Amino acid sequence: HGALRPPEIILQVMADAPGVTHAARGEDDLGRPVVVERHGVLFGDGGVQVVKIQRIHAAADERARLIVKKARVGLQKDARGLVGKRAVDVDREVRMPVHHAGVLDLADEIQIPQIPEPDGAWLYDVFFQLRLDHPEIFWATGYKYRYYKDSPNIIFIPEYLFEKNKIREHQKAMTARIDKLVRAATKLSEWEKEKYVHDFICENIRYDKLKKPYSHEIIGPLGQGVGVCEGIAKAVKVLLDELGVWCVIAICGNNPDKGIKYRHTWNIVRVGGVYYHLDATFDNTLGKNDQIQDIRYDYFNLDDKSIFRDHEPLIAPAPHCTDHEHFYYKEKKLSFTKQEDVYKRSLQAAKKGRTLTFHWRGGYLTREVLKELLDLIRKAGEERKKTPVVNVNWPQAVLSLHYIEEQAQECITMDDANEGEKE
Repeated sequence: HGALRPPEIILQVMADAPGVTHAARGEDDLGRPVVVERHGVLFGDGGVQVVKIQRIHAAADERARLIVKKARVGLQKDARGLVGKRAVDVDREVRMPVHHAGVLDLADEIQIPQIPEPDGAWLYDVFFQLRLDHPEIFWATGYKYRYYKDSPNIIFIPEYLFEKNKIREHQKAMTARIDKLVRAATKLSEWEKEKYVHDFICENIRYDKLKKPYSHEIIGPLGQGVGVCEGIAKAVKVLLDELGVWCVIAICGNNPDKGIKYRHTWNIVRVGGVYYHLDATFDNTLGKNDQIQDIRYDYFNLDDKSIFRDHEPLIAPAPHCTDHEHFYYKEKKLSFTKQEDVYKRSLQAAKKGRTLTFHWRGGYLTREVLKELLDLIRKAGEERKKTPVVNVNWPQAVLSLHYIEEQAQECITMDDANEGEKE
């Protein structure tokens, strides 16, 4: 009596060490918890054998959602500054304060109530959801846990990205950076705030093809100016959260058969009470592909039908986006249904030396229709003795063009917005 019992079971789990996306193996997506027993460790590179796989989609079950909500509170603490102002769940419900040390205090160990699940899969779901709902907690990238037989509690042991003093430096820097960025947009409408954040990403962030660990967190885009899709989606969420615009992170699976090696992450926003897809990473890639590097809005406020033309199915639940009437190009009267409109606007672009980016809504963009549109674009250039340079985003039926003075061979490029997620 009174002697400390040795733990009966010790489990270690790292939630896709570099991040929730860019895992190389299809079976380890975080929508399907993987539990590795006997000191096993789950890594995103597929380098460690998985002992046991539990295919439990916890977030799809109401009981599990309550478990996630209850346990997630145990991993947080009421705090001022970086996290305290944004500690809200997906329904914007403010968390109840928990007055004990947690991840926010950089605790080495956290005691939380045990949930009667035989394999600890619920904790995986909690940590997965925590990283998506609260990307401002950028330093907690994995965890271990242990528990004693018949104990009502478990010991949660966070894995931190940096040593603690470095984390505190980054916390201060991120707080100041976020406050400065949102200051100019606080009085804008919801739609304007969304565009402000989208444009910031497209103008200031470079895709990190080396996929450094910090590029998966907000400190990549907001601190270093680089990021992968995960870090970019997290940065969008943090900024929109601070601006009071509802936003969650969406995740789709990989698809090796299509050459898509990695999972991909983007955002779903709620503007004017309506849900839309927003993929700032894809727009950022398209803008960088263009020779003149304009901001693109091909993935700004899309519905489900449009986004899944070139995105894989979701691996975690998310709201349905059904509104097809308010995507960016239609809002800006740049969604054409008549070929004569394409010709007229191309003439204006050739005359004024401007870029024209438009969406084609006059039926499917077949090869034949595309050829007809390109002929009109070419004809408009000939009238001004200019040569067209055209980028085509075929899945989204978007063409971006400008004209050059030289009588050179015309340039037609098929855009690939998914550059970073492929082999």
